[in-house]
Amino acid sequence: MPTSTKIAIPLLIVFIIGYFSVFKIKEYEQAIVFEFGSISRSDFEPGLHFMIPIMNRVQKFEKRLLNLDQEPQRFLTIEKKDVIVDYYVKWRITDVTAFYTATRGDVLYANGLLGQRINRALRDEFGARTVQEVVAGERSQILDVVKQTTANLPEELGIFVVDVRTKRIDLPSEVSNSVYERMRAERNRVAKDFRARGSEAAERIRANADREREVILANAYRDAEIIRGEGDAQATEVYAAAFNQDREFYSFYRSLNAYQNSFSGSSDIMLIEPESEFFKYFNQSVGR
Repeated sequence: MPTSTKIAIPLLIVFIIGYFSVFKIKEYEQAIVFEFGSISRSDFEPGLHFMIPIMNRVQKFEKRLLNLDQEPQRFLTIEKKDVIVDYYVKWRITDVTAFYTATRGDVLYANGLLGQRINRALRDEFGARTVQEVVAGERSQILDVVKQTTANLPEELGIFVVDVRTKRIDLPSEVSNSVYERMRAERNRVAKDFRARGSEAAERIRANADREREVILANAYRDAEIIRGEGDAQATEVYAAAFNQDREFYSFYRSLNAYQNSFSGSSDIMLIEPESEFFKYFNQSVGR
């Protein structure tokens, strides 16, 4: 056997033994080392590690978030009506030893166990609520309760539920119409209530405005009458003073104003006796 061959064979054996004695853990991985089928160690940091071939075996697991995307499930509400819920769960492996012990390291099996737990919690929560409560706005409260029911999973399965979210909650076609009609009737009732309150407020404002208008007009009329009375009193005083200074001239002046106002039009006709007091100054041809 050539010397090079004698050297190459041991080197190849050493390389093969070394290759199967080294394993690498990445940042997003965690691993368990088994010794003759039993768990030997699981606290590995990212990097290169060594093991004994044949005696040891390595199984790696995800450290990143895993996803459970369930098929839409049908649940009964307290009214015995069906709702179809499509949800998903985000979870991760927190204790790789407990996870392997509970599931043999099978993620699909773990998803099945987790789905059963979530479905049971959702069935209890939906069964305690009406369709309107489920559809209208208690989803976050329901999901919070569901997350609380998974709080002991790190000890049981070695996993932690990060989040539970619903994609949609649908109603079967036979339920949808009645629910929507009920919701529409409720919205119409609320709208009518708001309109009635608005009409009441408008009538109240209109009545107050009318009352204030009447008060303002009454006060204005009162003030106008007072001013008019004061003006008439002053005018009477002026007329009296003028009359007392020259009664005859005042009478003559007032008669001229009466003639001017009475005969302003060419077609005006007055039926009155010529000897009446009105024609006093017409009958006097000579003035003083």
